[in-house]
Amino acid sequence: MLLTGLGLGVALGFTMQRGRFCVTGAFRDLWITGSTRWLTAFLIVIAVQSVGVFALDAAGVITLDPQPFAWLATILGAFIFGFAIVLAGGCATGTYYRAGEGLVGSWFALIFYALFAAISKTGALSAPVAALRGITVEGSTIHGVLGISPWVLVALLVTGVGLLARYHLRRRSPLTLASLPARTSGIRHLLFEKKWGAFTTALIIAPLAILAWPLSWATGRESGLGVTGPSSNIVNYLVRGDPQAIDWGVYLVIGILLGSFIAARGSGEFRVRLPDATTTIRSIIGGALMGVGASLAGGCTIGNGMVDTATFGLQGWVSLVFMIIGTGAATRLFITGSARVGVSPVRIPVPR
Repeated sequence: MLLTGLGLGVALGFTMQRGRFCVTGAFRDLWITGSTRWLTAFLIVIAVQSVGVFALDAAGVITLDPQPFAWLATILGAFIFGFAIVLAGGCATGTYYRAGEGLVGSWFALIFYALFAAISKTGALSAPVAALRGITVEGSTIHGVLGISPWVLVALLVTGVGLLARYHLRRRSPLTLASLPARTSGIRHLLFEKKWGAFTTALIIAPLAILAWPLSWATGRESGLGVTGPSSNIVNYLVRGDPQAIDWGVYLVIGILLGSFIAARGSGEFRVRLPDATTTIRSIIGGALMGVGASLAGGCTIGNGMVDTATFGLQGWVSLVFMIIGTGAATRLFITGSARVGVSPVRIPVPR
C-alpha cells in the first residue's frame, strides 16, 4: 500500500509541473497585480476536496479528529513560511516540482527545507517549537466553534468559489492569441504540449487530494496530502537509518519529484539551470525558513493551506491568511517596495 503514495505523488508532480500550479505565485499576484485567478484555482482545490473529505468521513472511511489549535505557533510559523517562499522562489510542492525541472536553486531550497524541518521537529529546535505549539485553545474547527454542521460551510465555500471561478471565466479575452503549430498530436500533445489552464489543473489536483486520504489512511498514516513531515522523515531516515520513518508520505514526495521530472522531460522543459551566488544564498535561507515556519505552523501551503482548510480547521485558515501576509511582506521588501522609491528591485527567483 505504501507504493500508492508513490503513484499518487507522480500524478500530483506531473500535474503541478504541467499546469504551473504555483501557490507562491498565487499569493504574490495578490500583492503585485491584484489578480485572484490563481488564488481562485487554489480555492477550487480546497472546495472540491472539502466535499470529498466530509463524504469520506460520513461514510466511515476516515475519521476526522480535530486537534487543539496552536494559535501562536500557527500565526508565527505561517508568517515565516509565507515570507520564506518568496526568497526560495516556491512553496513546498513548488520547490519539489521545480527541482524536478532541473532548477539547481530549488535543489538547495529543498535540501535546506527538509533539513530544517527535521531540526525543528526532532532536532535542536524541537523543544522551542513544541513549547510554542503547546500554547493552544480548545476550539479547533470553524464549524465546531460556531456549533453548526460542516456541510453548511461546505455549501458556502463551494458556492463562493464557484462564483469567483465564474467571474474569472467571464473575464476571458475574446481575442485569439497567435500560437505556434502543434508539434505532436493525440495523448502526447495533451499531456506534454497543450497548455493547461489554472482551473483545469485545479480540477485534476482536487480528486488526487481526496484520494490521498483513504490511500494514506490504509497504511496507518491518518492524514491527507502533506509535505513537511515526509521531508523531515527523509532526513531522519538518512541520519538514523530508522525504517519506520519511511511512510506513505515519503513515497508521496518522492513521487512528486519523479512526476515533475517526467513532465518536464516530456515537454522539453527540463534543463539544469545554475543560479548565481545571490540566488543560491536566498534559496538556502528561504528553504531553511520554510522548514522552521512549516514546523511551527503545523503544515505548509499543502498540509495547512490546502488540506486543513478543507476540513475547516482553524489552523488551516489562520495559517492561510498569515502565509499570504508573510508573502506580501517579502514581496514588498524584495520586489515592489524598492521600486517605488527609485531603487532597483532585488532579484528574486520566480516561476518560469
